[in-house]
Amino acid sequence: MKNTMRASRLLAILILLQNRGRLTAEALASEFEVSERTIYRDIDALSAAGVPVYGDRGPGGGFALLDGYRTRLTGLADDEAAALSLAGVPSAAEQAGFGSALRDAFGKLLAALPGEGGTRAGEAAARFHIDPVDWYRASAPMPQLPLLARAVLGSRRVRGTYESWTKRRAHVLEPLGLVLKGGDWYCVAQAERGIATFRVGGFADLALADETFDRPAGFDLQVWWRATQAALDARLFDTEARLAASALGCERLSTLSPRGAAAVADALVGTDGRWRVTMLVEDSDHGARELLGLGAEVEVLAPSRLRQRIAELAQGIAQMHGGESQ
Repeated sequence: MKNTMRASRLLAILILLQNRGRLTAEALASEFEVSERTIYRDIDALSAAGVPVYGDRGPGGGFALLDGYRTRLTGLADDEAAALSLAGVPSAAEQAGFGSALRDAFGKLLAALPGEGGTRAGEAAARFHIDPVDWYRASAPMPQLPLLARAVLGSRRVRGTYESWTKRRAHVLEPLGLVLKGGDWYCVAQAERGIATFRVGGFADLALADETFDRPAGFDLQVWWRATQAALDARLFDTEARLAASALGCERLSTLSPRGAAAVADALVGTDGRWRVTMLVEDSDHGARELLGLGAEVEVLAPSRLRQRIAELAQGIAQMHGGESQ
């Protein structure tokens, strides 16, 4: 194992020197979390293997490769290959336990690109960043995510306790894939009653089982997720709300949700100068709570039960805030 780890580190040092140019022993030691003495031994090993690496002492010194030298040792390890699926979202790779593997894989890809391709790709990567978490919201800790990622890649069953919105129970699952949506991770898994979706944050006492499983023939995670989300939206948002909105109300509706934006796009202006908007909401209670935050810029015209529920909530808020606080 030690020899394997050192061989991997030697290759990684070689790739780093090729991609970044001159690096000090201190920087390399920090990168690989080893001592500077270990780095010096690694550099000696690279030189003995015929790699033209040289070092300069003093300020501005460090290790570098002779100009024009390029390595062709760019094979990807299994975890590095898996990490490339998260190359566009490095923060997600870190959460899933592939952060280091992704950096190594990216370095190898840069080294493999001909001419100035590696330099240009590296410059582009430094200029774009994807943050999947919404504003004013911290990313929730996901201690079970790396284990689930290993289970997905290795087709390993998992055992643990899962807490849903309604109950807590033990499960034996066959994880088929992981999905990052809106800053939250979800596990799509074969359960007792078929394929289902589980919030990764809802798992407790999760452990890898010894046995493996066969993935369902023809299962496509992306196709399954899109179909499931479409069915969920159709089932949840089944109440049609007819609204009258000011220009500011339309603007706020557009940023409220994709449903709001779609509804505003089809709006027509009424004789009173307000826009007539038809929007799907979950039900009277959820819809009222969703629309109440828009204030007087949006009036619910129908259905009457949704209009009544907004009036009830507004009256309760007004009564609560009508006097001095206790």
